Amino acid sequence: MRVAIAGAGNVGRSIASELLANGHDVLLIDKDTKAIKAASVPEAEWLLADACELSMLEEAALDRCNVVIAATGDDKVNLVVSLLAKTEFGVPRVVARVNHPRNEWMFNESWGVDVSVSTPRIMSALVEEAVSVGDLVRLFSFRQGEANLVELTLPADSPIVGTAVADVAWPVDTSLVSIIRGKHVHSPLPDLPLEAGDELLFVAAPEREKQLEDLLSPHTA
Repeated sequence: MRVAIAGAGNVGRSIASELLANGHDVLLIDKDTKAIKAASVPEAEWLLADACELSMLEEAALDRCNVVIAATGDDKVNLVVSLLAKTEFGVPRVVARVNHPRNEWMFNESWGVDVSVSTPRIMSALVEEAVSVGDLVRLFSFRQGEANLVELTLPADSPIVGTAVADVAWPVDTSLVSIIRGKHVHSPLPDLPLEAGDELLFVAAPEREKQLEDLLSPHTA
């Protein structure tokens, strides 16, 4: 897979390193000569260019990219890069970094963004996830909120404790994707019984999240 990353700062270089380690081809783009640190990620391609300029993106051959990641520290730049990548080059998947939570509402399909990543929101969600039992914590949104990755920790008095995964009447438009139990990650096999303290990860439609909470709640009949 070919991935172009606009923004070669600490975030962009870290993403590039992870993708390269997983066998992908990566192009890092930045207009700041100080950010061009090819020795830090030698396996990547590097391009000194303004990613908001259409001609520069043509030089970068964005039309050959499977994914574009807008990872600069400027939300305006990330939106412009996302829009150009999607509308001018037809990039299948555009991921954009949100630096300021107040700008999250703009990072949607209208600006060419398939997935937005807000570091402040993720950090907040991880804090909630660490202290919440029985409450749904939204970790990540896909496709402008059409589906979310959510986590629920199973309370000891939940009515589904001891029930096999296949025997739970999960809401429609939800999918149990993983169970974290202690230090181990389990696939949700049909005959696996649920235990108190299990962290359940779901991909769910937003309108089904309340049903998931109710299902796990000790007040559910």
